[in-house]
Amino acid sequence: MKRFLLFVVLFLSLMSSSYAELKIGFVKVDQILKDAPQATESNKKLESEFKTRTEKLKKEISDLNKKEQNYKKESITMSDADKEKKQKQLQQVRIDLQRTERELREDIDLRRREEINKLQNKVTEVIELLAKKEKYDLILYTGVAYASDNVDMTPLVLKALADLK
Repeated sequence: MKRFLLFVVLFLSLMSSSYAELKIGFVKVDQILKDAPQATESNKKLESEFKTRTEKLKKEISDLNKKEQNYKKESITMSDADKEKKQKQLQQVRIDLQRTERELREDIDLRRREEINKLQNKVTEVIELLAKKEKYDLILYTGVAYASDNVDMTPLVLKALADLK
């Protein structure tokens, strides 16, 4: 039993000395996805890509609001049949606009996910390159409760991404 305990203590002391030589880094991926030049570029790209559809939708909503205001003014003098017909028309336009808005939002979300996926792949490549270049043994990012600034390599990754641009 004493030999076993001696072996365990000796093994643990050898392991602790080998771990002291590890070079560990940490990356804040959420900060990179927010601050990387590629993120800004992709946001501008998405904005321009969906600008015409967004502006068209805003104009249609504005037009509907004007039509509803006119209806409220004119409904006093309308017959009940005309009121009902006009209400149904306005309701149908409102439903169509809601559908268009939902489709636009879904398209934007889909494209945003595609752009984020591209950026995440680029970030992974840069992290791997930096790890090999700087001789890191381990780089962590998701699921870390705490990491000191000594191991935070987020600024290095952001600089490398800026250099890729």
